Parts: sequence; structure tokens; C-alpha cells
Amino acid sequence: MAPTTTGTASTSGSFTRTTAPPAPALTPPAVTPPPLQIWAPDPPTWGQRMIPKGIRSAMADLGLWQEPRPLKPSFHLVQVIEVLTRYGWCQSFDFSPTGRMCIRGAQTFLESTGHVTTIDRGKAVHYLQSQLARQGVSMRFWEWNDLSSNTFRGVEATISAASDMARKNGD
Repeated sequence: MAPTTTGTASTSGSFTRTTAPPAPALTPPAVTPPPLQIWAPDPPTWGQRMIPKGIRSAMADLGLWQEPRPLKPSFHLVQVIEVLTRYGWCQSFDFSPTGRMCIRGAQTFLESTGHVTTIDRGKAVHYLQSQLARQGVSMRFWEWNDLSSNTFRGVEATISAASDMARKNGD
């Protein structure tokens, strides 16, 4: 008896074989999913900057305000990359007149908006300095940021490697 083929199934004797249809090609979403929007936060509005921290805390206790959630050093370093990607990377300025930031400027921005604590920012700096030492660089990270030989891709790779090191250490 010859095997018969119908659609995606074929029979040969008493056995039935099926083949899965090809998987559709994946396309990136048109809109950034809400959980990913926290990575590059919007700057605080004028109204948010005018509200004292004590009042914001009281409003958060009443459910009228949601304070940003501070992130661990490894996530903070990833968030620094996202901020630099969104607002632009620069050298020689923490904050340029056009709104671009260097690494230290992005960290200051994230700390001022409550996305990292001072302690966790210090830990992130330690991991960044350790990564630079692994690369044979003995200067502070903001001095290294300003070297004319640096590119954004190189800065991004170094921050990413520091984030990986922090994640491996549980931070």
C-alpha cells in the first residue's frame, strides 16, 4: 500500500506522521510594552520638582502618588545605558545645553528622580571602575568618558560589562 498525503499528515501503513506548520516570522512590537517604559524615565515635570519630598511621601502613603522604585546596581547600569540612548551621550559635560548626558550625568539624573539610591549608585560606580581596571584603565570613569577616542558603542559595552559583573555578584 502506498503512503497517502493529506494536508500536513501522511500515513504509511499503521503509522501517522504529522509535520508542524512553519512558525510565523516575529516582528518587533509597534509600541513599547509598559513594563519596559521604566528603563528611560521622563524627566520630572515642573510640578513634580516643586513638591517637597515629605509631601510626596505623604501623598504616596495615601495612594495619590507613586514614588519611583530604586533599582539594584546591575539594573541601574542598564538604565544608565537606556537614558544615554534616549537623551543622547556627550563628553565634557554632565548635562550638555542640548540635553545630552555623560555617564555621571545620567546617574545624577536617575538618582535625582528616585530611580537609584546613593548607596546603590556608589556600588554601580565601583563595578564600573572595576570593569575599567579589567580593561587596563586607571582613571576615574568620568575622566575616561571624556577621552576623545571613546565612542558611544564603547561606553555602552563597558557599562553593559559592568552590569553583567554586578548581576553575577548578586547586585
